[in-house]
Amino acid sequence: MPKVTIATVADRAGVSRQTVSNVLNTPEVVREETRERVREAITALGYRVSQAARQMRTGRSRLIAVRIEPARDGINGSVLDRFLHGLTDAAAPAGYRVMLYTATDDDGEIATYEDLLTAYDLDAFVLTSTHHGDVRTSWLAERQVPFVTFGRPWGAPDTHSWVDVDNAAGTEAATRHLLGSGHRRIGFLGWPAGSGVGDARRDGWATALSSAGLPSAGLDRAVADGIDPGADAARDLLPSVDALVCASDSLALGALRAARELDHRCAVIGFDDTAVAQAVGLTSVSQPLTEAAARCIDLLAGVLDRSAETRQLLLQPSLVLRQTAP
Repeated sequence: MPKVTIATVADRAGVSRQTVSNVLNTPEVVREETRERVREAITALGYRVSQAARQMRTGRSRLIAVRIEPARDGINGSVLDRFLHGLTDAAAPAGYRVMLYTATDDDGEIATYEDLLTAYDLDAFVLTSTHHGDVRTSWLAERQVPFVTFGRPWGAPDTHSWVDVDNAAGTEAATRHLLGSGHRRIGFLGWPAGSGVGDARRDGWATALSSAGLPSAGLDRAVADGIDPGADAARDLLPSVDALVCASDSLALGALRAARELDHRCAVIGFDDTAVAQAVGLTSVSQPLTEAAARCIDLLAGVLDRSAETRQLLLQPSLVLRQTAP
């Protein structure tokens, strides 16, 4: 089989060899449409970059690290698993390798940073699950360690590059769909205040009701994430609502269970479009996780260049309609 080279990739993608090199080394200078065409050619041809040659030329290891989230209920925990899969898929054509590590909290993760930076020649980190008072970003920034985050810096200035999903837009679209279907008493099951993601998802629901001239007071409950808490909260709300928007698929599954037990007709919409939602016919808000992962890899190139300005990308989710709220 003939050796696949940059010239081979360039011919297949219909671009110059320099453009292929730019996609591999400085993708931020290439138009997105061209990047995707070159990446498709790289994948189709099975092209592999010589890491040793690249490190000698650029002084970079092309090794990035990202945390594996602690196991949760097996439903919503799959969301970040899908992000990691997308990150690995996007990293390979760009010549990056992904190292995974575990940590249970911020302090544990920072301790892991120190260990990894001592033991390995890492280029950068990709952080997930950003939150209010997140000390990880300041620790890395103070030490000039390159990073990007999947998630915005809640309550802090935009001083680094990040990719996030517009959570409020997702629940607002879900609520507007229910309003368009004739529902007028629409409740919300969410998480305790203080979670940036959870607060944004509640805001989207409240905004849609307010825009329709409908009240939201007393129609929401804040509980820990999970099927059982969702069922308990739904039982409390169901007598007074005819539809529920939920901050997660786990809470939505609990709401469905409570509605069946009470024999109460209630439309239900979840968030994250997990495999379980697909299996049971749950209408859910879907995050563009594959795109988010690819954009994180793109932003990393600019961060590693150190001359590029920080960028913030807010991606739009979509509503996937199924039986629970057609």
